[in-house]
This record gives sequence, C-alpha cells and structure tokens, in this order.
Amino acid sequence: MTDRELDEILTFSWPLVLRRVMADGSDEWLKGFVRSIARHGKRPSWRPSVKQAQIMRQLVAELRSGSEPEFELIER
Repeated sequence: MTDRELDEILTFSWPLVLRRVMADGSDEWLKGFVRSIARHGKRPSWRPSVKQAQIMRQLVAELRSGSEPEFELIER
C-alpha cells in the first residue's frame, strides 16, 4: 500500500468504515480491527501489514459498492 493510498483511506474512507462496522455491531473481531486501524493510523510511522492492507481494501471496496442493508419501511 502506497503512502498516498494509506492517507486517502485513513482520511476519507476509514471514518465511514468505522461508523458502518460499529453500527452493525455483529462481529466483535471486525469492530476491534477497525478501531485498531484507526488508533494505529494516527501514528505517522505506522504502515499496515500485508494482511491488514488486504482487509482494509476489502472494507473500503464494500463501502464504495453501496452494499447497504435494505431497510423495510413501516409505511408503503
């Protein structure tokens, strides 16, 4: 992951990923992961491992694909 890609993800996409995962609340491991990345991302010298970068890219891609859960309206 390039420095620029990491900066873009942490600045623009990661806050949205964090909100989405925390709102879902079903996967404790994933919640811990996104919090950990947010915490480590504040350190200027930190770089994600290959595995972390893969998971980060996957979460950002899911966010961008618009795979929002469908809500059932009360009134139709």
